[in-house]
Amino acid sequence: MRAAVAIPDALPWQDGVRLGHGPMDEEHGVLTTLIGALREAPPGSVPSALDALARHVREHFGHEESWMSDGGFPARDCHAAEHRAVLASIDGVSRRVARGEIDAAMRLADALADWFPAHADYLDAPLAHWLCKRQHGGTP
Repeated sequence: MRAAVAIPDALPWQDGVRLGHGPMDEEHGVLTTLIGALREAPPGSVPSALDALARHVREHFGHEESWMSDGGFPARDCHAAEHRAVLASIDGVSRRVARGEIDAAMRLADALADWFPAHADYLDAPLAHWLCKRQHGGTP
């Protein structure tokens, strides 16, 4: 089992975060960039930075859920439930930001930066392993 990978405040994409499934790794790189952009956004840019993050997260989670469904991944229900919880948080923060509560977006960015490494290690890594085994003819 891989050790948890801590992502520093700047959220740089590092080889240690790669899981070995190209499309997932690419999308995770974008995710870390967008979390970092939200953390660094000046107040006037927070709504657009949050919107870009929300769009990417929805698309990425949709891809992962398709991969899980198409590949018969056994832990898909648990994994998808975590996705739904994250999306609910993003939606709630988006409503608060629309009311002018910019600090809520900063707290969300920090929470996502804390959440992502564990999610990648404990939910995405097994999915990446499953997908790579299936892609190369192995038994997952």
